[in-house]
Amino acid sequence: MVGAPRGLSRAARAVAHLIITGFMGTGKTEVGRRLARALGRTFVDTDRLVEAKVGRSVAAIFASEGEARFRELERAAVAEATTIPDAVVATGGGTLVDPENRRRLAAAGPILCLTASPREILRRVGDPASRPLLAACRSDAERLARIEELLAARATAYGSASHTIDTTGLTVDQVVERVRAAVDAR
Repeated sequence: MVGAPRGLSRAARAVAHLIITGFMGTGKTEVGRRLARALGRTFVDTDRLVEAKVGRSVAAIFASEGEARFRELERAAVAEATTIPDAVVATGGGTLVDPENRRRLAAAGPILCLTASPREILRRVGDPASRPLLAACRSDAERLARIEELLAARATAYGSASHTIDTTGLTVDQVVERVRAAVDAR
């Protein structure tokens, strides 16, 4: 593929896991998939682990059992993901808020937090019905305010990441290349 990202250095390949986290709409899943493919590693998405375990979507879990139950399932998914050797792990947007998840993920490998401007996130999220934390918002203005509120509440957790990469205005391949460079530089 033209412009495909390069692989990681030997030292970076030696880390057990690469953790991709950040707010919804920042590109965690697609960047994680492409990075894993480029490195010949397993890709693990903690939201998909939760969905596979309970047989329902994240949105359905939030609707029927609430956020607290989802976070409990997410904690178990993080524990499972970190046992998979040589994985690129994409987490849900709120995963790092939980101190146990932060400790477990930090022990597993470098945490790369993808960010984007609130307006870019709003543009990217699409149908708010599939985003439980935005589903009750009736307008773009309400969704933007909610995004800004959640970003502010999660700022400290996101700040604990090893690296932060702003994805605003970048292609997925450009983000993968920046992730590669950040990990190589460590």
